[in-house]
Amino acid sequence: MTSGSSPYIVGLGGTIRPGSSSERALIKALCAAEAAGARTELFGGAFLANLPIYNPHVPSCEGDSARFLEAVRRSDGVIVATPGYHGSISGLVKNALDVLEGLREDARPYLHGRAVGCIVAASGAQACGSTLGALRSIVHALRGWPTPFGATLNGGSLFDDEGEFNDSRDAWQVETVAQQVVEFALSRAG
Repeated sequence: MTSGSSPYIVGLGGTIRPGSSSERALIKALCAAEAAGARTELFGGAFLANLPIYNPHVPSCEGDSARFLEAVRRSDGVIVATPGYHGSISGLVKNALDVLEGLREDARPYLHGRAVGCIVAASGAQACGSTLGALRSIVHALRGWPTPFGATLNGGSLFDDEGEFNDSRDAWQVETVAQQVVEFALSRAG
């Protein structure tokens, strides 16, 4: 981030289903990051579904993979939103995180020096907790800094007909994650 500029936050997540709860929560988080002064870019489920399956023997340096890697490379922070599938993150989100291996040789490898906000949408408290733990472990392995607060959105119907959260606590969780990512990016720039 250049002096005087706003932080650039990349959001990745969702599912292949348009309008999934995890992607809608990610969009809400990016809106909250923008309200806190950040520039944002969304890599939602439809985009992630087009990434090739990560292969350690084939560099991810062209097409959508290259675009995704360049965005994360330039980012000051990242927000990841995943559904909780069988107690862990989805394969779609895991594949996107695996593609970050393409940043291994960078001056700032992987997610080094970046705050990473973690959002989980699942049906069941147990799935929320274990998925959040798995996501935070992956972020650590990628040298990122998981925000102190992680959002766990528990329930089947998280949004109303107008696209707002049904529960104000869920809105607060997502906004808190976004604000912490932006605050960390700003403090690192200072």
